[in-house]
Amino acid sequence: MNSPPAPAPDFIPQMEPCIGDEERKAVADYMAAPGWLTEFRNTALFEKAVAQYCNCEHAIAVNSGTVALTLAALALELGVGDEVIVPNFTMIATPNAIKLAGATPVLVDVEPATLCMDIDLARAAITPRTKAIFLVAINGRYPAAGIEAFVDLCREHKIALVEDAAQALGSRYPDGFHMGTKASIGCLSFSAPKIITTGQGGMLLTNDSRIADKLRRLKDFGRSDGGNDIHDSIGYNFKFTELQACIGLAQLEKLAARVLRKKAIWQRYQSALAGIEGIQLFDMDIVNCVPWFIDILADQRDGLQQFLREQGIGTRVMYPPINAQLCYQVAGSFPVSEEVGRHGLWLPSASQLSNAQVDRVCQAIRSFQS
Repeated sequence: MNSPPAPAPDFIPQMEPCIGDEERKAVADYMAAPGWLTEFRNTALFEKAVAQYCNCEHAIAVNSGTVALTLAALALELGVGDEVIVPNFTMIATPNAIKLAGATPVLVDVEPATLCMDIDLARAAITPRTKAIFLVAINGRYPAAGIEAFVDLCREHKIALVEDAAQALGSRYPDGFHMGTKASIGCLSFSAPKIITTGQGGMLLTNDSRIADKLRRLKDFGRSDGGNDIHDSIGYNFKFTELQACIGLAQLEKLAARVLRKKAIWQRYQSALAGIEGIQLFDMDIVNCVPWFIDILADQRDGLQQFLREQGIGTRVMYPPINAQLCYQVAGSFPVSEEVGRHGLWLPSASQLSNAQVDRVCQAIRSFQS
């Protein structure tokens, strides 16, 4: 079988991880010394560093963002017969994690401006079986109603709130609190496209020591610490690795610069795409929030994507609505997420994009639309 042709040297990918000499040296140094590879001192250092960055009491590393969401559901004892409200526009890991815990995801539409969960629709979806809301900070944004409105809604109905902040590392609410720290549990992701990456990996954030202890036991066979075989509760093996932690610590050193660069990239797109008919760049609170991807609505999305591909520019279609996925097939009307499914497109978004590359993408878009 012939291999597909390699991208041209000047190809601009939609996204790619940024790994440098610092990460390679960290892994090489670790491998040159005695070690167990599984999570240990470096993982603890990585957890502590993330907790400090997010100003959170506890940060618990796990092997993926999806696992973080699943453990959040398990720690809150969500299960068969329980309903959990989730947005219809999100990465499919959000509802899948709820199903893995045995509960039922209940889909509600999102706001057209932020693509975050619509609080009025969430309120209307609450039933006696509702036990939690999983609020997604989509692309590092917060809902128009604000996080406190969701905190109050959940308190009023005595249900739990989980923040899926997988796309929101570096993003904060207007009061300065990091996303993922206002709910009972917050979840981060370090998968390859994220602002920092460990290849795969996730982190659970909480200020509740009881929940933190429960999460640590759930990720490690239900035992209080490693190296013993005393299991006080049911748990699983969702541990991190020292190699991931070495990479993560090196990546964290670059996070502040990447936050600034991501914001500058968005602002450059905003300026260059202004006034192009048929193109809508989603807005950002660029002071407080960090765009994970550059997201737009394009009237002629499929044609634009093909044209950009021919120009050596990679893009990615935004998430289809969850209810329309073959693995869900939920009836109902979800006009905002359906519109995004038809016209949403992610443009090149890597933090290492140069200004010249951003300008080339925008010039190509302007050429197609003219």
